[in-house]
Amino acid sequence: QVQLVESGGGLVQTGGSLRLSCTTSGRTFGSYSMAWFRQAPGKEREFVAAITRSGGSTFYADSVKGRFTISRDNARNTMYLQMNSLKPEDTAVYYCAADFILTAQAMLNKDEYDYWGQGTQVTVSS
Repeated sequence: QVQLVESGGGLVQTGGSLRLSCTTSGRTFGSYSMAWFRQAPGKEREFVAAITRSGGSTFYADSVKGRFTISRDNARNTMYLQMNSLKPEDTAVYYCAADFILTAQAMLNKDEYDYWGQGTQVTVSS
């Protein structure tokens, strides 16, 4: 069983920054492909960013490319999402997700992930 815990959400003004963290107590953290998804009220959960097991490859939604950076520290069992130049449309609950080896295409699909955190709220005021 994999337990994921997100932190770092909050309220920020347009143009501000936040860094989200996702930690797990599992000893196989380095075996997981991982990703961030978000869900705004009344909308489907959508892909934000993903990172391979080693951190060597990353993938981003077009809406966040150039503003968000995903990274991971396997020694600390932690994944991060650095969010800069935040916009009101970034407001959502952000979830981290993990699963064992996934293809690059599968990493973008929320239905491919079996393990999810509880979510952390990010609110960007205009």
